[in-house]
Amino acid sequence: MSFNEGSQLDTSQVSDMRGGMGTKIAVGGGGLILLIASLLGIPPQLLQGLGVGAEQSTQQEATGAGSIAEECRTGADANARRDCRIVGTVNSLNRFWAAELPKYNIQYPVPRTVLFTGGVSTGCGQASSAVGPFYCPVDRTAYFDTGFFDQLTGQLGAAEGPLAEEYVVAHEFGHHIQNLTGALDYSQQDPQGAESGAVRVELQADCYAGVWARNATGQVDPSTGRPFMKDFSQQDLQVALSAAAAVGDDRIQQASRGYVNPHTFTHGTSAQRQAWFVQGYNTGDPAKCDTFGAQDLDNP
Repeated sequence: MSFNEGSQLDTSQVSDMRGGMGTKIAVGGGGLILLIASLLGIPPQLLQGLGVGAEQSTQQEATGAGSIAEECRTGADANARRDCRIVGTVNSLNRFWAAELPKYNIQYPVPRTVLFTGGVSTGCGQASSAVGPFYCPVDRTAYFDTGFFDQLTGQLGAAEGPLAEEYVVAHEFGHHIQNLTGALDYSQQDPQGAESGAVRVELQADCYAGVWARNATGQVDPSTGRPFMKDFSQQDLQVALSAAAAVGDDRIQQASRGYVNPHTFTHGTSAQRQAWFVQGYNTGDPAKCDTFGAQDLDNP
């Protein structure tokens, strides 16, 4: 479990649009080009083959219906429900980055977070669940179909555990930080290749996720005076690293194509994604996430 049971969740930071657009939307069209920088790197056709985009995630069905405002109130709820865990993770991320970025003379506008099923209309165009979790820089919003996490642990091979899901949320929030700093633009200017700007953008977002993980357990819930989240165990960290490895370019290409082509990489290898998450976690310092100045992306 990741959250102290009495921690208070703020559901105003998450919009629940599940059930609002049940029909899958075909991936394609000019609007989606802006999403390319923000995806986890999983080919849509692979996710469609794995069944992502079901009306409800398995866990959501098991826990029953109800709005997040009603169901997601405490850390105990976050430990029991995936949607509430996303709410708690978003709360923690917003608290951390709002305090951290002003140290670098950067203000932190809180991004929107949207839960959806099937498809969703975004500032970057129409998107289906097949694109996986993503951040749209136009509307400054992170989008999550909670059913994706069943595929992450089931078919894509990530270990089960809360920090696998929290890593994904923190990675997308890393793109929000890059949108504020201007680093996100490099993914469009240099979109593919083992040393490309796109890969460096994604590895930096992994590093930022690690930075958050290092600092998250030191946050105090003002309503209780106790830590908002519990300390992560080594097993928790291994779960996060497993999730990072599951979405590496080499692993995804091997699963979807049967071969690996580094010239088409957009997100980095499994080993690189793990290494940069560890870099962020070990240092706890976003200034140590300079993937653009790194000479060797394998060794931060």
